[in-house]
Amino acid sequence: MPRRQVSAFIELDVTEPALLAFQVAVATRPAQEALSITRDGAAVPWRAVTAPHGGRLHVLDAQVGRTVLEYSATVEGAVEVPVDSEFDRLAYRRPSRYCPSDRLLSPAAAEFEGIDDTGELVTAVRDWVARRLLYIGGSSGPTDDAVDTLLLGEGVCRDYAHLVIALLRARDVPARLAAVYAPGLDPMDFHAVVEAWVDGSWRVVDATGLAPRPSMLRIGTGRDAADTAFLSVYHGTADLLTVGVLAVVDELPNDDGTAVVALR
Repeated sequence: MPRRQVSAFIELDVTEPALLAFQVAVATRPAQEALSITRDGAAVPWRAVTAPHGGRLHVLDAQVGRTVLEYSATVEGAVEVPVDSEFDRLAYRRPSRYCPSDRLLSPAAAEFEGIDDTGELVTAVRDWVARRLLYIGGSSGPTDDAVDTLLLGEGVCRDYAHLVIALLRARDVPARLAAVYAPGLDPMDFHAVVEAWVDGSWRVVDATGLAPRPSMLRIGTGRDAADTAFLSVYHGTADLLTVGVLAVVDELPNDDGTAVVALR
């Protein structure tokens, strides 16, 4: 696996004291990594919180002022695959906030009836979502779920991922969302993909096809975007001013979407 280098820059204007949780660090701490959080140019204390599947949150009690997070990491070779459990495979079959699979039982049955092989089903769902949706930046809102996306017919990466997840769960396939750094993504940003349980392992599925899967790096993993947001504001007020993301790899791999790929 070639060397991958990633970084994130987030700037906020905190207008009322707020509890902030950033989720930008590569899951499973790499050998080379740096993170700083400042307010009006001065370093502020933060605390690390462990999230499922190797994810890490950086949490702080933010006071009024200009808050800036800067993160960078270099990953040499493959990273550790999170430990899997049967509980995960059960939990990721259930409906969730942005993936109400129980509301898509009938459409999923109608569109994918007769596909019994799990691998073929995952491919069919991915291709169907890719054909059904248009990728249009800013077309969806923060509260839109998979049903909204299906009706609207357009969205961004998280909307594609939510619809794929909901349809797979409606067909009893465990599926979860992974927030990733994605070298080759254009325009560069945080990216959302699906992991589906196929033949005893988690397989990366990306209906957008916007970046090669083999070089992606896991940030956070969960039921849907509610578990994997790069920033959560739990009280107070903070206006997002700037988000900058960079992800590069020594050699960008080819990916036609057909190979079996795991996040490494």
